[in-house]
Amino acid sequence: MRHLLTLADLTTAEFERIFSITEDLKAKFSSGLREPLLPGRVMALLFEKQSLRTRVSFEAAMVHLGGNSLFLGQDVGFGLRESIADFGRVLSEYVDVIVVRANSHMTAVDLAEHSNCSVINGLTDFCHPCQAMADIYTVRELVGGRLQGRTIAWIGDANNVARSLALGCGKLGIRLVMAVPEKYQYNEKKLAWIRQQVPELDLAITADPFEAVCDAVAIYTDVWASMGQETEREIRRKDFAPYQVNAKLMAHAQKGAVFMHCLPARRGEEVTDEVIDGPQSVVVQQAANRMHVQKGILAWMLGTQSPVSTTEKAPSLTIVDD
Repeated sequence: MRHLLTLADLTTAEFERIFSITEDLKAKFSSGLREPLLPGRVMALLFEKQSLRTRVSFEAAMVHLGGNSLFLGQDVGFGLRESIADFGRVLSEYVDVIVVRANSHMTAVDLAEHSNCSVINGLTDFCHPCQAMADIYTVRELVGGRLQGRTIAWIGDANNVARSLALGCGKLGIRLVMAVPEKYQYNEKKLAWIRQQVPELDLAITADPFEAVCDAVAIYTDVWASMGQETEREIRRKDFAPYQVNAKLMAHAQKGAVFMHCLPARRGEEVTDEVIDGPQSVVVQQAANRMHVQKGILAWMLGTQSPVSTTEKAPSLTIVDD
């Protein structure tokens, strides 16, 4: 049994295996075939946060694979009526995999520790592994498969998506350049954690967005104030204003560079309509790949050749305070 709480939980070989399964299943899907690899399997979606892409892409993925899913919202009383330990032990007797979208990463960690089935992180305040895997898979498609030595530029807040992207880039030999205002950059403790998980990561951090995009094949941004940071929105709008991805910034990237965003976007803030709706934007392909990559994850995790953990404790159980 394996959990996927952060991308530190995957080896490079496992990344490549999941991407290989994804590529096969996506090609079959495009030809009209939805291969039922997981008949009778049940997935629970346990969500504390709102969702469009994560919920629908996971539900559709499991249906395509021949299984079923249960959406569990506030009505099940998660974290309110009983301990996470009791909740996890019982729920995992009913289902084969739990996808948890939690306010706190430690909620996902606690759930995994007390569940007898696999747990997948569908987003926490600490990271968003499935999103980053779909992002990297999208870049892989766009550059013809060779990721080693490519550069992705992250523009904006060093948030949960950026942290997962850093781990994924480190595993697959992608250079990541982050343009972040100095006061929002990773502190030494957070940076040390990333380096510990992926010591091979080629990471550069700058306060200059124009410097960051020069060699990038993809320019990626996200909202400046994530869920839970609404009270900081106005000050963040001022602090991040020079980091808007607009036509002027895109013009500094190499020819053929694409624009990426995990969505939802706040148009007119982190990105202009001209860019997100323009010919360089791949945000729809990126969102579509959430479903395909998550099919790959589910098939890899629950299929007949599903992996067995060789460690007693997953790397993601040790995190830094965010």
